Amino acid sequence: MTLRRVSLHADSGSGADTAGLRAAFDAIRIEFQIPATFPPAVLAEAQSAAVATPRPQRDETAVEFVTIDPPGSMDLDQAMALGRDGSGYRVRYAIADVPAFVVAGGAIDVEARARVETLYLPDARSPLHPPVLSEEAASLLPGVDRPAYVWDLRLDAASQVTGVEVYRALVRSRARFDYAGVQADIDSGRAPEGLALLAEIGTKRQALEIARGGASLPMPEQEVVVDQGGRYTLRYRPSLPAEEWNAQISLMTGMAAATLMLGGQVGILRTMPEPDPQALTQFRRTVAAMGASWPQDQTYGAFLRGLDQANAAHLAIIHEATTLFRGAGYTPFDAEMPAQRVHAAVAAPYAHVTAPLRRLVDRFGLAVCAALSAGEPVPQWARAALPQLAGLMRAGDQRAAAVARACRDAAEAAELSGRIGQEFDAVVVDDRGSKGSLVALTDPAILAPCTDRAEPGTTVRVRLTAADLLERTVRFEVVR
Repeated sequence: MTLRRVSLHADSGSGADTAGLRAAFDAIRIEFQIPATFPPAVLAEAQSAAVATPRPQRDETAVEFVTIDPPGSMDLDQAMALGRDGSGYRVRYAIADVPAFVVAGGAIDVEARARVETLYLPDARSPLHPPVLSEEAASLLPGVDRPAYVWDLRLDAASQVTGVEVYRALVRSRARFDYAGVQADIDSGRAPEGLALLAEIGTKRQALEIARGGASLPMPEQEVVVDQGGRYTLRYRPSLPAEEWNAQISLMTGMAAATLMLGGQVGILRTMPEPDPQALTQFRRTVAAMGASWPQDQTYGAFLRGLDQANAAHLAIIHEATTLFRGAGYTPFDAEMPAQRVHAAVAAPYAHVTAPLRRLVDRFGLAVCAALSAGEPVPQWARAALPQLAGLMRAGDQRAAAVARACRDAAEAAELSGRIGQEFDAVVVDDRGSKGSLVALTDPAILAPCTDRAEPGTTVRVRLTAADLLERTVRFEVVR
């Protein structure tokens, strides 16, 4: 499931003056108490761990793993090696072995539990772990040996998982790719088989997702673009097919992790309830009112996948569909099986295990799964943490969402500062009754309140009436 995100992208364009915006980002760091560095004890422990980590007994450095990440990324959690296996496939997915560097109860562990996850701001980020680990010793950088948890997944011809093994091993990534480059190579036919199979397997996994009733919300990503002069502007960035194929590998691994945990009766799942029946009924009415076709026998996941972000009515429908994606959380269990086992958007049991450098819970999930796969006892340090992880992750997710929202609001206010009275084309995405409406501008890429009510899905001309960077607010009115 994809929600509207804010990311940073370097470009050569122009945009809002950065002085006020950088001050706004600094204010957000203060407001949300985002640390700028790590305590000395954490840094010292990380430095020692970086040079003293034991090497796993199993050596898989001969396997040709590669990574696919956004340009410039250094905290590389995952590396993959894709191959054919008879009429099916073999997917080996290496995940950074963070437990090899972090001692339970140590300074790094305590700090990570306070931070919960890496926080991303447009001008900087606050990592979960010290960079000497997250960007160096534990990161699956190319050309160097790294300890990892390897997921060895066997797939049939339809890319359905038929076998899973998880173990620790030494790996070496051969190359670091970005999504645009991978997409270009696949489209042109230049991609080696390992990368070309990403499209083949990913497409089949998407078909399986649709068949089981999974849902992905095609919310456009909002980019904060910074040019060479340090100026910012906003735009929407459509996702590439390669990103979706890559996400399917991670989803498949998370589903395999949940199956292991449920089989072993211990672990922590990422769960989300089915959409409320009343919300689903209301959503169908909204779709009909906007003139979109949704066959009665088609699942909401399949319907959402066919929506077009460039279509005004569809954009309003996408926004309205967010009401269906609520209640996600983490469900720990030990011996007593959980009542809630499924993530409704995945349409299957699912667990987070593929981003341990950036998300706290994955470190524990990996240790649980490796032990269960080997038929060994789950490490006590991981088992003991399970009851606390759900609350920690809930608070961390809420904080990350609030930080992202504050950064987006600041960037929007900065982009529009000095443009009071100007008019823009917009799409109405929500009717807020007495509070007016919510409109989406396409240029610049902004979603903001409007004081006037208008029918969702319609295109309107709006005038900017307020843009306050200090308050991080903007407001429009419909041009009569």
